[in-house]
Amino acid sequence: MHRTDRLNIVKITFLGTGTSLGVPIVACPCAVCASTDSRDKRMRSSVFIEVGGKNIVIDTGPDFRTQLLNNNIKRVDAILITHQHRDHMAGLDDIRTFNYMQKCAMPVFANYLTVDSIRRDYYYCFGEPRYPGVPDIELHNVGDDPIDVLGITVTPINVLHYKLPVLGFRIKNFTYITDASHIEDSELEKIKGSNVLVINALRKTEHLSHFSLPEALEVIEKVKPKRAFITHIGHEMGFHSETDASLPEGVHLAYDGLSIEC
Repeated sequence: MHRTDRLNIVKITFLGTGTSLGVPIVACPCAVCASTDSRDKRMRSSVFIEVGGKNIVIDTGPDFRTQLLNNNIKRVDAILITHQHRDHMAGLDDIRTFNYMQKCAMPVFANYLTVDSIRRDYYYCFGEPRYPGVPDIELHNVGDDPIDVLGITVTPINVLHYKLPVLGFRIKNFTYITDASHIEDSELEKIKGSNVLVINALRKTEHLSHFSLPEALEVIEKVKPKRAFITHIGHEMGFHSETDASLPEGVHLAYDGLSIEC
């Protein structure tokens, strides 16, 4: 394979594929939460992307430190945050060791609502004088236009999580969308042509602020990627083995630790 071909490959590792409570849910007596299948154990949703010689993470939830250790991740060059809910950014403090090892600030990209939330929640990172050892965060506000992330073009996809604006991201032929309950047709156009689409589906029945599995499958049918993976999955989705086997050809439930290329 030529070097230019390798640079165009996007490798994705699912660090977490669960909803805000994770699976198993604390104190839940259901059969899915008691499952011994490792694919039924889901940390909060996040992905690690290797592309163009750079390592990019989408979302740093409360499991971020464990996810980094479980996947032996030694370098992160930039972070994309989809939105300000705690299950997607509560682990941002854990970038401190990357600051120290890489000797630079961590570029973090998010929409204006999330940038404001990061400044509030991690206020101790932005004050003067700086307390020694706090995370060094370089914030970048993402609008509607494609952005340059360390030489990698990233296209933001605007979706709604009930009424909250959330960002999905397209990197080359890979698109990642989580916590969506509605996507305008104009934003769907940005996704078309993706080889791989990752999209959220909380459960099989309707939910106010997340796609259900049938709704996610409708989006997949409109976009027609070569492959699609479901993420941000709750225990109500059922056993991984049973639900995955029922999905259309080319569509799968993602699971923690799964790695794919496109």
